[in-house]
Formats: sequence, C-alpha cells, structure tokens
Amino acid sequence: MKIGVDTFIWTEVFTDKDIWIIKKAEELGFQAIDFAIAHPETFPTEKVIKELQGRSLQAVTSTTLNAENSLISPDKAIRENGIQSLKQLIGINKAIGSNILGGVNYAGWGCLTGKPRTEEEWSNSVNAMREAAEYAVKVHPALKICVEPVNRFETHFINTAADGVKYCKDVGTKNMAVHLDCFHMIREETNYTEAVKTCGNEFLGYVHVCENNRGIPGTGLVPFKEFFTALKEIGYSGPCVIESFDPGFEELNEQCAIWRKFADTGEELAVKGLANLREIAIEAGA
Repeated sequence: MKIGVDTFIWTEVFTDKDIWIIKKAEELGFQAIDFAIAHPETFPTEKVIKELQGRSLQAVTSTTLNAENSLISPDKAIRENGIQSLKQLIGINKAIGSNILGGVNYAGWGCLTGKPRTEEEWSNSVNAMREAAEYAVKVHPALKICVEPVNRFETHFINTAADGVKYCKDVGTKNMAVHLDCFHMIREETNYTEAVKTCGNEFLGYVHVCENNRGIPGTGLVPFKEFFTALKEIGYSGPCVIESFDPGFEELNEQCAIWRKFADTGEELAVKGLANLREIAIEAGA
C-alpha cells in the first residue's frame, strides 16, 4: 500500500513559496505527493521538477474546474477554456513525471444547477473530455485522466463509481479512469467493496483516503479495512493519498464547508493518518 499526501494539507494554492513541501512530504514517510493544481497558469513547474529530482516520491496531480471552464457548460467558449486548461495540465503532468490527473476535471466544481444532470451536459462534457484525452494520448501516453465522483453538494454530474465508469466508457479512450475518494463514497455509495468492484482493475486509476468528516483517517466511520481489502482483490497498485483542508483556506472552504480544525495542524492530521492507515493496511494484508 503506497500512501501519499496532498499539498492541500499545507497550502491552498501551490506556488513558489511551497516548494519546501516536497521535501517535507518525503521526510514524513509519504511515498506519493498529489499537487493540487486549480490554477495551472501559476504552477511553478520548473522548480517542482528540480525539487523532485533524486527523490523517491511519486508525483501525481489533481484539479478542479470552475464556472469559467466547465466542460458541461452550454457555452462552447467556456468548454473550450476547459479543454485548454486540461491540455495545460497534461503538459504539467508530463513535465513533472506524473501519470495521474485526478479531481473534478469534467465539470465546474460546486456549479450546481438545482436539477439532475441533463443529456446535453453529459454530451458536452464527454465530447470536450474526449478532445483532451486524445491530446493526452499523443503528448503523454502514460497519463491516466481520472474523474472523481464527488458528493451531491459539490456536483450534480458524477456522484458514484458507476457514474464515473459510464463516463470513461462514453469518452472511449484508453487513458480514462475513475478517482475514488472515501469522503465522497460514504455519502453516495451503498457499499465500499461494490464501488471498488464496479471500477475494477480496468477503471480504478486513483484513490484518496479521506475520513468521513475530513478528519484524521482511521478515526471515523470509513471502513478502511474493507476498502483496502477490496483494493487488494482487484489488484489496485496506485497511490492512496490523504487529503484534507484547513478552515483558514478561502477558495476551498466555500465548497468544502470546513468550519473547524480536526488536528492542531494539517501536518499532524496527515502524520497521524499515515500511521493509522499503515496499521489498517497490515491488518488487511494490503
């Protein structure tokens, strides 16, 4: 079981001032680092490349789209903004050696319509994503674009593993996969094992190991032993990354509703979560 950490543990927007996080993540014993990149235009790619050199950390990325670049938008210009954002992210992934691009990369995060998704929205997003995915096949063939099902309060578009798999199949390229997150799963799935099996080895591309309240993993309601056992059974070999947020964040808290701390610092949450998850993984034989 390869356990990683998200840069959100320390910072809301990863910039030049946050390069030190890479070394810190390795020192704390994490095996992977997820660079959360909502603003690819400001990401310090060259400095990240330099800092990753000689380290054992696996680099991965995740992102969120917004109202100005949502792939489900009826406005073609907005969808084109989203395609261009994804192409920029694909280039960043190639440059830093990441083979995973996860997150809410298919629609504007938090952009709810008050209605269930429509066929037009589905078609808009699938077609736009196909253009980005086909581009990725050409410039970064090792990359998996992993769509993250998130809870009903953050999107009306992809909420479950089954939604994610259907989306990947409809896009139709071999580089599409699903990004499962335990926090969202406890709200939208009926069974952790079944959700993992719905994806299977073919479609499960990435995992976030978050507690049900976004607190310290292993202290809440998420059945991690069951989850890890299911991951082992389908042969998942990718990273399992701890993600949480600080109530002092500005952009994220409006969407994530983080109103209290779950540890004195994000780093403490991650370190204690790492210890808990390693113990659970041993129990699960994962």
